[in-house]
Amino acid sequence: MFGLEALDLARIQFAFTISFHIIFPAITIGLASYLAVLEGLWLKTGNDVYRNLYHFWLKIFAVNFGMGVVSGVVMAYEFGTNWSRFSDFAGAITGPLLTYEVLTAFFLEAGFLGVMLFGLNRVGRGLHFFSTIMVALGTLISTFWILASNSWMHTPQGYEIVDGRVIPVDWLAVIFNPSFPFRLAHMAIAAFIATALFVGASAAWHLLRGRDNPEIRKMLSMAMWMALILSPIQAVVGDAHGVNTLKYQPAKIAAIEGNWENNGDEPTPLILIGMPNMADEKTNYKVEIPYLGSLILTHSLDKQVPALKSFPAQDRPNSAIVFWSFRLMAGLGMLMILLGFFSAWLRWRGSLYTNRVFLTLAMCMGPAGLIAMLSGWFTTEIGRQPWVVYGLLRTADASSGHSVGQMSLTLVTFVLVYFTLFGTGFGYMMRLVRKGPSEQEGNSTTPGGPGQSRTPARPLSAAHEGVDTGEHDTLTKGR
Repeated sequence: MFGLEALDLARIQFAFTISFHIIFPAITIGLASYLAVLEGLWLKTGNDVYRNLYHFWLKIFAVNFGMGVVSGVVMAYEFGTNWSRFSDFAGAITGPLLTYEVLTAFFLEAGFLGVMLFGLNRVGRGLHFFSTIMVALGTLISTFWILASNSWMHTPQGYEIVDGRVIPVDWLAVIFNPSFPFRLAHMAIAAFIATALFVGASAAWHLLRGRDNPEIRKMLSMAMWMALILSPIQAVVGDAHGVNTLKYQPAKIAAIEGNWENNGDEPTPLILIGMPNMADEKTNYKVEIPYLGSLILTHSLDKQVPALKSFPAQDRPNSAIVFWSFRLMAGLGMLMILLGFFSAWLRWRGSLYTNRVFLTLAMCMGPAGLIAMLSGWFTTEIGRQPWVVYGLLRTADASSGHSVGQMSLTLVTFVLVYFTLFGTGFGYMMRLVRKGPSEQEGNSTTPGGPGQSRTPARPLSAAHEGVDTGEHDTLTKGR
């Protein structure tokens, strides 16, 4: 298929499925915490704006959660079908870590999700709020275990190899491996920022179309506070992550920088743009700033960043890809910081909700968080090549060895099914966003109790128009 080998197709297939999947958990993580904040603020203040926003975003959360679960199941099977040698080699570590995720995070979410989605007129307000918090906590615990497993593949610790298999000898070292704290913080903050930009973009879209109400204004205000606070923090965390990567995966940093060789003892320049050429071992058309590469990555002007030519050719990541994926992520991150400060300035001037230039920028930045997150994942995972478990197992030795025909057929099938299934789900979610929140959210008396025709049976049922509003009527009682 297009001159690609079976290994290339297996990698593309996994990259395709995880790229679809990661979008949904990221929004789920952010929206779950957002919903907990909204419900907590409503219970504390009695302000119906928070209640209405809770009802509105709960529907979108339900649709997103359902698609995230479905898209995630596929990858577990891919480990066994396409990467069986990896599972055989590292299963003693990755298997238990993913099991812990199921036993803690998934069971916690499953136990309280039904109460959160459908229990507002069946349980007390305190119990319902507790359920919302538990679902939000579950999403963060899931992030913990998934990142622990993935980070171990980048910086393996706490193991020994027995009969060609990895055996854990220190679980604390396995879980809290050197890159884990940085990658966990980076991913969690990325999920919150991506969700904030999504919420802010939806509010900006409505304001640009003349739909102005307290709910939409509150959406935009809360989203921009998140962007203002978290975007600079993410830059600091990203810098710490880069320093950690330089220590444990220097070849990845060299590929990201497009730095093929250093000039004597001179500090390493920062290449802003260029075209890395793997065959010629150089970066063409480069524009660079002297000394800045050393200053950013080593925090000094007398140290050099490792050069790609210092690593064997077979151990070099593809610089042509990670060079640009990193710059896309970093560039979008700078725009997020700019958006946050722009919103603060307009808030001070009293024109946050009326400045059309800002609202247009906020709307266009809606997908920026997700795009930056995907770019970061491409940088991280492609930069780890040619290793699946860094320094221990090469990607070429981890695959199941299927034929080109088999991998081509399954890849095409995945593409068709994913775009059809999740495209439909995403379109429905966007339709809910376009409808927007209103002052009537949660005030309907539509029936939906046990034995009623509208009794929800699945998470996606919570997004059915009229169902969730009837189910949530109790929030307005007892005040």
